[in-house]
Amino acid sequence: MIVLSEQDWRARQAAHRERVARWTQPHRRRQHEHRKHPVLDFLFTYYSFRPARLERWQPGVGVALAGGEEFLARRGFAETPEGVALDPAALTEKRRASTEFVLGLLTATASRKARLGCFGLHEWAMVYRTRPAEIRHTGWPLRLGHDGTDEVVESIPISCTHHDAFRFFTPQARPLNALQPERADQVRLEQPGCLHANMDLFKWSYKLEPFVPAELVADSFELAVRVRELDMRASPYDLRELGYEPVAIETADGRANYVRRQRDFADEAAILRQRLIDTCREVLDWAAQPV
Repeated sequence: MIVLSEQDWRARQAAHRERVARWTQPHRRRQHEHRKHPVLDFLFTYYSFRPARLERWQPGVGVALAGGEEFLARRGFAETPEGVALDPAALTEKRRASTEFVLGLLTATASRKARLGCFGLHEWAMVYRTRPAEIRHTGWPLRLGHDGTDEVVESIPISCTHHDAFRFFTPQARPLNALQPERADQVRLEQPGCLHANMDLFKWSYKLEPFVPAELVADSFELAVRVRELDMRASPYDLRELGYEPVAIETADGRANYVRRQRDFADEAAILRQRLIDTCREVLDWAAQPV
């Protein structure tokens, strides 16, 4: 058991809140003003982790907090001789099964070579052959217009491996994908070059909360922010008004640029994925220790 003094854990708690406030506070302002953001809202709407939860700090397993009685108001924490710490009994059978699933998925993903030939066409396939009122981000123009967008989808092979991206394809775009990924295919198909799989490291980190350190959740969130920015810069939308210069995947140079960035994110995500794999194993081992 690692014991943190009250001074130490309060400093970490304050640093974490300050770090994520860069994203949570503007999101709250936009909500208050009823303003939508086509890039950043995704991180708080598609992902179901509220800003208040992202701001909340926790130490992870095997850490006791001296003077941490305020944590007793949270589910899963208990008093120990060393201080307040997570209780292994909090890892219920349902939470254990979830942790084992995340471990299996991330381990399978990490075992594969990154595939870098999708060019972010999932966002294009989500607006393929739609009417202007039907596009996901109404109010933002398509860089090439509807006809030009459709031509790109029809001219470049689509090879999306991620079910949660594929399920938003328009019905007309679905048959154009090389695969037809279902939810049951997730462990078999997920691969480390996929932008959505790398953004999802944020989801898997918060699914393990409170057993994962808050700093790892924040690391995963910040990676998701930057990956999301590339995701939408490579999309058919013109978001230059918001400061997002397009990555024009309809051109050979744009596709090469996308692949370079995709490879860099795959390398960065591999480190985070391994940290989450190690955390899953640590949580399972910790909960199995005799009391």
